[in-house]
Amino acid sequence: MFWIYNKLLFRGYNVDIGIVENFERNEKKEVVRKQFEVDFVANSGDKRCYIQSAFSIFDEQKREQEKKSLKNIPDSFKKIIIVRENTFPGYDENGFFIMGLRDFLTNPASLDF
Repeated sequence: MFWIYNKLLFRGYNVDIGIVENFERNEKKEVVRKQFEVDFVANSGDKRCYIQSAFSIFDEQKREQEKKSLKNIPDSFKKIIIVRENTFPGYDENGFFIMGLRDFLTNPASLDF
């Protein structure tokens, strides 16, 4: 995550950590408030993107864990998952852009898809 943070700063973004709140029912059918962390919220002028970083998302449970916070963000700014392994950049079924760390670090236009 250190590499992603530094590269965002280098590219001129203001970077924060985000918290997304969601209300869900627990096993007792009570409404409980849950908070999910977004690794990076990157802002530059009128551009914003939400970034989750993951070592790997091949495991279904890990994939859902990384996507959960992004799914609960109520706006339409870019939502990105950066994984350590090389992967062909592209969109998933939720409209999240998934790319490898190397692509993000070496391509200055990696957030301008």
